[in-house]
Amino acid sequence: MSRMSSLLVTLSEAKGTMSAFGAFAPLKLTAMLLLAITACGGGEPDAYGNFEATEVTVAAEVGGRLLAFRLEEGDRVNGDSVLGVVDTVPLVLEREAVIARRAAAQARTREAAANISALEVQRAIADRELARTERLLKQAAATAQQGDRAERDARVAREQLDGAKAARASALQEVAALDAQIASLDDRLSRSRIRSPLAGTVLTRYVESGEFVQPGQPLFKLASLDTLTFRAYVAQAQLTALRLGQEVRVGVDRADSIVTLPGRITWIASSAEFTPTPIQTREERADQVYAVKVMVANPEGRLRIGMPGELVLSSGPEHE
Repeated sequence: MSRMSSLLVTLSEAKGTMSAFGAFAPLKLTAMLLLAITACGGGEPDAYGNFEATEVTVAAEVGGRLLAFRLEEGDRVNGDSVLGVVDTVPLVLEREAVIARRAAAQARTREAAANISALEVQRAIADRELARTERLLKQAAATAQQGDRAERDARVAREQLDGAKAARASALQEVAALDAQIASLDDRLSRSRIRSPLAGTVLTRYVESGEFVQPGQPLFKLASLDTLTFRAYVAQAQLTALRLGQEVRVGVDRADSIVTLPGRITWIASSAEFTPTPIQTREERADQVYAVKVMVANPEGRLRIGMPGELVLSSGPEHE
């Protein structure tokens, strides 16, 4: 029998006995009603708490004027969906300038490679000339001046070749540095698109379209409301009745009744804390409790962040 049905039966029985009490009938009826309400009210909840969700604040990753930011509080968004764009014209122009510099560095690389090929031929000729002159000097068929000239030409050819190789290495390093700059600009261009990190509901919007935003400036806050976390606080004596993964019931007010919803314990605090201010009474102010998190499905969106509720550990009839 439900709480309301039991109360009506008791009330009917009380009315039938009013004549037996005469003038004291109202007092007797009041007492019987109080007893009926107490008897039909069921057991007390094991703990109280509030619903909460993991809220994510999305901030601007690049600076600029905010364009095409059409987002309202309460909107449901998909994960990784583009919700707005920061003006990218300055980044595009900077990228084009870097690409031009890279093209010039690549041209210097090709020029240095061509010079290396020519200088390698010159060095080979100079080395052969030096070797021939040294043989002639041993045979006294060449002068010392010819020997000095051949040695000088070989040394100059080697130094010119080393210089060309150094120039090519410098040009290659410059190309690599410019490639890194282009990659960085491409990353900033991709970050100029404001994306939702998860599927959820927009809770708060902080800026308007057309405003100039700075990197790190909050744009909006959202949370996934399909599943909420019910945080309740239990006494130390109740800990032995709790375990991770345990199926419990969470009651919430709906109209003039309490609806219980299924939930699962996902976290139990390892240390005690004083009773939180929002739910404590004057007598409980010095009590210590343990926080418990219960995951509760919210497919229809009836639960709200901050909504109070009550935790029921004992299994009983389900009310939907």
